[in-house]
Amino acid sequence: MSLRPIWCGLLLAAVAASAHAADWPCFRGPGSRGVAADDPRLPDRWSATRNVRWCAAIDGRGWSSPIVTRGRVILTSAIPPAPAEEPKKGLYFGGERPDPPAGEMRWVVTCLDAATGMTRWETVIARGPAPGPIHLKNSHASETPVTDGERIYAAFAGIGIVCLDLDGERVWEHRWRPRSMRQGWGPAASPVLHGGRLYVVNDNEDDSFVAALDARTGREVWRVARDEKSNWSTPFVWESGERTELVTAGTGKTRSYALDGRLLWELAGGSAITIATPYAAHGLLYVSSGFVLDRTRPIWAIRPGATGDLTLPEDATASAAIAWTRPDAAPYNPTTLVAGDELYVLADRGLLACYDARTGRQHYRKERLPEGRAFTASPWACNGRVFCANEFGETFVIRGGPRFELLHTNLLAEDDMVMASPAIADGRLYLRTDRRLYCLENQP
Repeated sequence: MSLRPIWCGLLLAAVAASAHAADWPCFRGPGSRGVAADDPRLPDRWSATRNVRWCAAIDGRGWSSPIVTRGRVILTSAIPPAPAEEPKKGLYFGGERPDPPAGEMRWVVTCLDAATGMTRWETVIARGPAPGPIHLKNSHASETPVTDGERIYAAFAGIGIVCLDLDGERVWEHRWRPRSMRQGWGPAASPVLHGGRLYVVNDNEDDSFVAALDARTGREVWRVARDEKSNWSTPFVWESGERTELVTAGTGKTRSYALDGRLLWELAGGSAITIATPYAAHGLLYVSSGFVLDRTRPIWAIRPGATGDLTLPEDATASAAIAWTRPDAAPYNPTTLVAGDELYVLADRGLLACYDARTGRQHYRKERLPEGRAFTASPWACNGRVFCANEFGETFVIRGGPRFELLHTNLLAEDDMVMASPAIADGRLYLRTDRRLYCLENQP
């Protein structure tokens, strides 16, 4: 795979990024929250040419998010042997493709210079036939890598996990056989890193499990079988102050494990498909499960320290363990967002709702964004703004707070398709489309 810099706007001097720049080390960044520190360099207006520091073309396909560490942007992609069928933008049924693509596929990890977009290195992780089918709107590289600032851990569910150093050299690999996914849709859950261990959830139709690997060696420390079928939710390590636990959202049950694999609590009552990742804010854990065709689409705000079965009785919305519940408010693909005191819910069909993050009280409900097009990427926040990017490359900028106010809309190139959530680091926004990686920054 080659990433060819396409300079958009002013020609940039090749200034190396500082190794001490703020990082965006995993899916949705620090704390898995999608919230960046305020920074006047971060733009709230852009186009395919405006406020573009650089733009690099990307070969292959991958819906994994970029991550940023020590002045490097890391991407994963899968390159098919021949041009793949192009997914349509928007919400639709009929995207199942039961036959994997024929021929040899390449899985690659690529490192770009964060300041210039120039390729520093590219490592081919594996070559071979596709491990299974995927939905037309999925990819064979949808798991976001994670980094501790010294090593990069890239997961591909049909292959395993590979650890690279910051120069792209292979340190270790941990392989596993492919598992079948519901309807042949393919996987998407990303690994998480904490305390020298890498945690992986692999929910599938064959033998679901959660496992901990030693991050230095790749050795499997423990593995626990899960009574779950296919899920697409990235797990979350919750450091609540009372204890540290691994939270895994699932269709059957959301479960929390101690860091030695012991089950701490479980919670039933999700929708038929679970995709969003859990995260914490204001001393609460937020979990959502919102299949678009299900009447049950709950958002739970869970208090720390709970044990046992947390499942609510019918018609109950709170308990000693659960601060509040919104039984029919969860989005399908996007994860919810807590920014300030508000919790924002971006529905796939272009509706934005807002609640008090501490109490669940509704501020506004289902304000329609223009066009109502499909939203798959999770929203993000910075500088008092909430950003919602749809599949058509349109990003709607909303003023943060309890009242809905659409400020403006940013539009990328007409052929761009946005499915990946962005990365934000050192005053720059890295937004991935199906063809390009944009580095966006306020320009003179």
